[in-house]
Amino acid sequence: MLLVRLWLTDFRCYEVLELELPPGCTVITGANGQGKTSLLEAVEWIATGRSFRGVPDGALTRAGTDAAIVRAEVERAGGQIRVEAEIRATGRNRILVNGQPLARRRDLVDGLRATVFSPDDLELIKGGPAMRRGFLDDLLAASAPRYEAVRTDYERVLRQRNALLKGGVRDADARTTLEVFDAQLARTGSDLIRARLRLTDRLLPAVARAYAELAREEPAVGGAYVVDWTGSTLTEDRDELEALLLESLVAHRRREVDRGVTLVGPHRDEWRLELHGLEARTTASQGEQRSLALALRLGGHRVVAEVLGEEPLLLLDDVFSELDPSRSAALLEHLPAGQTLLTTAGLLPDGVRADRWLRVSAGHVAEGR
Repeated sequence: MLLVRLWLTDFRCYEVLELELPPGCTVITGANGQGKTSLLEAVEWIATGRSFRGVPDGALTRAGTDAAIVRAEVERAGGQIRVEAEIRATGRNRILVNGQPLARRRDLVDGLRATVFSPDDLELIKGGPAMRRGFLDDLLAASAPRYEAVRTDYERVLRQRNALLKGGVRDADARTTLEVFDAQLARTGSDLIRARLRLTDRLLPAVARAYAELAREEPAVGGAYVVDWTGSTLTEDRDELEALLLESLVAHRRREVDRGVTLVGPHRDEWRLELHGLEARTTASQGEQRSLALALRLGGHRVVAEVLGEEPLLLLDDVFSELDPSRSAALLEHLPAGQTLLTTAGLLPDGVRADRWLRVSAGHVAEGR
C-alpha cells in the first residue's frame, strides 16, 4: 500500500502543494509550527475522514478560505486509487474515489489505511477508558470496515435510549419502547464486545512484542477486557453475549431510569493494560508509558497488516522527541517494512535511512534537511 502523490489546496497553512513520495522512508524536517504535522494530518484525513488531532473540519481550511482540497493517488495490490476530498469550513464535505461520490465516510478505508503516532498518544495510556475503547474501535474499523457500521449502529441506539431515559419512562408506551431499545442495544452491543474481545486476543501479543523490542527486554505487557455491569465471565459466543447484555440491562433498569442514562454496555468497558504485572496507567513511569503508547500503535499496525495482507502507511509525528537514545535506536531497527512518513523538529538519531528528505517552512516544502 503506497501513497504515490499528494496534492493540497488551502489545507491548514498550505496554499498549494504537490508531492511525490517514494516507497520507503520520507523524513520531513522543520521548526515547530511550520506545517510538518499538517502534512501527516492531511494524509490521515484521506485515510479516515477526520483529523488525528481531534479538531473539527473547519479548523483544516486555510484562514480566509471556505474549503480545503486534499487529493491522493494510492497504489494497492488491486490497482491504483485516486481519492479527492473537499473539506468545507461549514456544510457537507464532498469525497470522490476514482471519480465516484463516496456515500459513507467509513468507506474511505478501502482506499488508504494509515497508522499514526503522535505525542498526544500518551493519553492512550494515561487517559481514561474512553481513549482505549476508541483505539480498539478504530483498529477494528481499519481491519474491516463493517465494524465501523457496528459501532455506528450501537451509538445510534445508545443515543436514542439515553434520550428516552432522560425524558422519563412514565407510561406503558415508554416502557415498550425501552424494551425495544434494550433488544437493539443487546444485539449491537454484543457484536461490538465480541469484536473487541477477538481483537484484544490477537493484539496483545503484538503489543507485548513491540514493547519488548523497544525496551530491549523480555515481554512484560499484559491486559484484560474489564466490564463493571456484570459479574459473569465474558465469552466470544455472540448469542451468549447478547443474552448476558440483555439480562444486565433488565437488572439495572431501575437505576438507569432513576439516573436517566444507560449504565450497561460496551460504552462503559475498559481495556486495562499492565506492565510487569501492574496497571500501566497508574504505576508505569513516563518513559515506560510513552514506549507502551508507541507499542500500541506498532502492534496495531502489525495486526492490520496481517489481516489485509499488505502494509499500511506509517505516520510518525516527532516520535524521537519522546524516546531516549536506546529506544530510538530500537525503533529504527524494528520499523515496519512499508512506507513511512516521519517528522522531526530536532536532530534524528544515527541510523535513519531516508529515501527522501523534505524541509518545511511556513507552508512551503523543499528538498533537503
